[in-house]
Amino acid sequence: MIDFKKEIASMISECTQINNEELETYIEIPPDDNMGDYAFPCFKLARTLKKAPPIIANEIKENIKINNKIIDKMEIVGGYLNFYINKDTLIYNVLHEMESKNSKYGKSNIGEGKNIVIDYSAPNIAKPFHIGHLRSTVIGGALYNIYKYLGYNVIGINHLGDYGTQFGKMIEGYKLWGQEYNLNENPIEKLTDIYVRINNLCKEDEDVLNECRNNFKKLEEGDEYCTELWKRFKELSLKEFQKIYDLLGSSFDSWNGESFYTDKMPEVIEKIKASGRLEESEGAKIVNLENSGISTPIIIEKSNGSSTYATRDLAAILYRARTYNFDKALYVTSYEQNLHFKQVFETAKLLGLDEKYTNALEHVAFGMILLKTGKMSTREGNVIKLEDLLNEAITRAKAIIEEKNPNLDDKDEIAKKIGIGAVIFNDLSNNRIKDEIFDWDTILNFQGETGPYIQYIYVRTKSIMDSAKEIPSAKEININELKDSEAMEIIKLLYHFEDILLNVINKNEPSILSRYLINLAQAYSSYYNSNKILVEDIEKRNTRIYLTYMVGNVLKIGAKLLGIEMPNKM
Repeated sequence: MIDFKKEIASMISECTQINNEELETYIEIPPDDNMGDYAFPCFKLARTLKKAPPIIANEIKENIKINNKIIDKMEIVGGYLNFYINKDTLIYNVLHEMESKNSKYGKSNIGEGKNIVIDYSAPNIAKPFHIGHLRSTVIGGALYNIYKYLGYNVIGINHLGDYGTQFGKMIEGYKLWGQEYNLNENPIEKLTDIYVRINNLCKEDEDVLNECRNNFKKLEEGDEYCTELWKRFKELSLKEFQKIYDLLGSSFDSWNGESFYTDKMPEVIEKIKASGRLEESEGAKIVNLENSGISTPIIIEKSNGSSTYATRDLAAILYRARTYNFDKALYVTSYEQNLHFKQVFETAKLLGLDEKYTNALEHVAFGMILLKTGKMSTREGNVIKLEDLLNEAITRAKAIIEEKNPNLDDKDEIAKKIGIGAVIFNDLSNNRIKDEIFDWDTILNFQGETGPYIQYIYVRTKSIMDSAKEIPSAKEININELKDSEAMEIIKLLYHFEDILLNVINKNEPSILSRYLINLAQAYSSYYNSNKILVEDIEKRNTRIYLTYMVGNVLKIGAKLLGIEMPNKM
């Protein structure tokens, strides 16, 4: 498919003698179609050419050699030079790209030979998998899918929270009250109750807190009782977590959690020590990061000799660099961990790794999901469990189906796709850095800019294709039938699909794709309301069927990349 932005940059480069790759980065898509398909902001060249933007725009327009098969016309608006793409060429490119790629439309090999590590989900063992973990799971999952679709070799890692002082607390709580609980039934609920109780006791009694810390130290040293209890907590938790991953359709390439790095931390400590940056402070071992603009030191080893979350993350970086030779390593966690990752990424420079690895570390931060009453906390016991949310979403979706289409086949399966899709899309339709106030009515709203809406539009396209019985060939399409404003809006959206995916990975922002799918669904809805699809006129019929097919195909591809399944009926 022709890259129009690249072609325009090349034309401008010829008459300005400025590097076309640089020029390509300046080219914009105007907010209004009436202002052209692409706009070149001439003020970007004002300093280089030492001229006013309107003069630059006029000189480029006068001297540029236009390929009329690509550009229909140019207009100067202020300091912008606006380009209008040849409609025939644009439509032809989209039609034939769709026919050649079909279900792989928008796919590319841009990432070929590059390794991307994505660390996401990472629930804590022996704690409920609550809606706070939803964001990491679905944002990370969407990025995993999109990077892979663009040709990258992606390694998805579920860095389980299966180590740390909280296990010292859990062990102590179980010692005190374990006989009161049957962990074979609702184990997470029981373990959470123990955790809340032991936390409350720790607040009241410093000796109990110290005993909890000693329990974790014993666990690190391989104490048999502590280790067996920890293994049991982990086994029970993973079994419960898998139910949620099955509902969400999530899978991972590695389940190496924090405990995996137990025997790898001594090397980290030795390397930092060899760098001359390891200091002792109140019995603990730290690295002072003030010279890097970070006022809070990073703790490498606690005063009682036990490890820290940060040390395990550093060991993970060392291991992943050696094992996966990554070109980029993403950490999908809440913005509450901004300081932690600044500290870890800065300290990673002391591990003797090539800059390729330390420069490739990136924290993909996201906002919190808050209750109307404030922040959730396992310690306080005020969390909404993700399994409950997902099951409630499915139940509500089924109730709507029963009301609107009671004779629908496979209601349970369709309700699952709609309910889970609603939850995932609700999360991914928001800019990831924003906090969300959790509200049942909002998250399960089946009207407006929601997951069920794009599913509904897809089902409409599927119904039309089922009635049409076959997809016409691109050769049978009369391009002139697609030049009206509503059809052209769809064609332009379809053309930009791959650019949208590239923009997602450039910013690690799945909401860009979510917004695109809403725009495409709305554009098709407008077209459908103005144009009967299955008409008698064979040219019109074939053209409208093919446009419908293309929209349905891209909606399905895009939704799948977000982790959403499309029902065939609703």
